[in-house]
Amino acid sequence: MSHFIMNKFLVSFIVLLMFAGCATLTNDSNTPIALAFSDGSKGSCNLTNKRGSWNVNIPGQVDVRRSDDSLRYNCSSEDGRTAFGAITSEWGAKQLASAVFLDFGIVDAITDKHRKYTNSFVIPIQ
Repeated sequence: MSHFIMNKFLVSFIVLLMFAGCATLTNDSNTPIALAFSDGSKGSCNLTNKRGSWNVNIPGQVDVRRSDDSLRYNCSSEDGRTAFGAITSEWGAKQLASAVFLDFGIVDAITDKHRKYTNSFVIPIQ
């Protein structure tokens, strides 16, 4: 009986290895975010996280590097008003299951490909 259990474990382990890394293969390192000011005005923003920094015209879209920390923004409108804040990084549900069950999260913990930011964000400006 223990021989049967050992064979079953070995087959399960081989199947697990065949699918390891699927989250890494299906997720791009960057993710697009569409940004706009709450009053519809134009301007620009500097975005930063531990993986990099990006400048974007508002309204506009930018591809940012996924990270486990918040995406901080420092913005100014064309008429000189400013806005500061952050967009929280979250776990992707599909990526979470893939990271935990398929590659034990090792690769994704290094690359942060399991993380995501919202697809669009309205920056409050006064």
